Amino acid sequence: MSFNSLGLSDALLKAINKKGYNTPSPIQQKAIPPILEGKDVLASAQTGTGKTAGFTLPLLQILSEQTTQKRRPVRALILTPTRELAAQIYDNVKEYSEFLDLRSAVIFGGVNQKPQAAQLRQGVDVLVATPGRLLDLCNQGLLSLKQVEIFVLDEADRMLDMGFLRDIEKIMTLIPAQRQNLMFSATFSKDIKKLAHGILNQPVHVEATPENSTVDVIQQKVYRVAKGKKIGLIIKLISDGNWKQVLVFTRTKHGANNLTKKLIAAGITAAAIHGNKSQGARTKALAGFKDGSIRVMVATDIAARGLDIPLLPHVINFEIPNISEDYVHRIGRTGRAGASGEAISLVSADETTFLRDIQKLIGIKIPVEIVEGFEPDPNASTEPINQSQGRSRSRNPRAKTGDRSSNKSNSSNSGRRSRERRR
Repeated sequence: MSFNSLGLSDALLKAINKKGYNTPSPIQQKAIPPILEGKDVLASAQTGTGKTAGFTLPLLQILSEQTTQKRRPVRALILTPTRELAAQIYDNVKEYSEFLDLRSAVIFGGVNQKPQAAQLRQGVDVLVATPGRLLDLCNQGLLSLKQVEIFVLDEADRMLDMGFLRDIEKIMTLIPAQRQNLMFSATFSKDIKKLAHGILNQPVHVEATPENSTVDVIQQKVYRVAKGKKIGLIIKLISDGNWKQVLVFTRTKHGANNLTKKLIAAGITAAAIHGNKSQGARTKALAGFKDGSIRVMVATDIAARGLDIPLLPHVINFEIPNISEDYVHRIGRTGRAGASGEAISLVSADETTFLRDIQKLIGIKIPVEIVEGFEPDPNASTEPINQSQGRSRSRNPRAKTGDRSSNKSNSSNSGRRSRERRR
């Protein structure tokens, strides 16, 4: 199948061809036709399946077929959980709309809002946004969503994970009841299905990969290791393998900073990316990682969500996540677009329970190796680490958001800005 057979306009096909794409991915083949027909769509797609183009291309076509008003109110709203993902989607929108008379903009927190507000005043057809900054600008009277025709909720599972449920609910009250809705999620939990029921109208269900499945081309491996020897082992693996591009996940921001310092001390160029880093620092780190000047990027889950890193060969879980679904998101950073990839997890005794839960979720037993000199501690406790904190991370987004808002008014601007800064 080619893009020509999907019913896309010549202007879009020209932009697609310019990017060098010839064949649509499975999610694009399944999602684009019903979206062009004006139907609501609920899509399940792992990262790296081409889902952004799956909703961007038909969205742009629908808008381009209608008369553009002089004032250019926001007609399509794409809501995403993180700054990085918002920026990447905006780049895609700009590239695909190159030969169309449409304007687009992106807004997110962590940066000065004045340039964003100025761009909105000039008129925007397609707006890509994170929830906090979007509501801030709406509350200040700098943005109206009263003429939104298409609403896209991307990375819906991560939205709930990050406690944005109430913000989403508020945004829903600001857009017209009559609209087309598109919702994309890597996993379909009960909470996601409940959210979808409240947003979508008789949606078409499309799925690119089985729910919660991992990419077949990813080679997964576990190294059993003593907790205190993890840093030494990760340095050995990267150095001996002469790996040039490695994404490493830690559980905390402090852990990311500490590991980065140790890697640099060992002569391995590295940078940390997490919510405490400024947007400028995060952008610089990602650019260095992509151009090869930084070999290792150490990240927390939220900061890495949505990062577009083509052909990433290695992902290492320095600490495996206590939420099994996060493992799927993490290793999905490699093995993208049909390329092979390797996902390695360093597992200490106190992470045994987490490993068991992960293997149960993905339905396979991950091969285990032990490196001489970095053996696991036979006397270490297998009691889960941070059990009181890790296991308290609620799978119920309503409960989580409620807890978060209990210390302040339900949806204060300061609360939203705080969430934006943490990302």
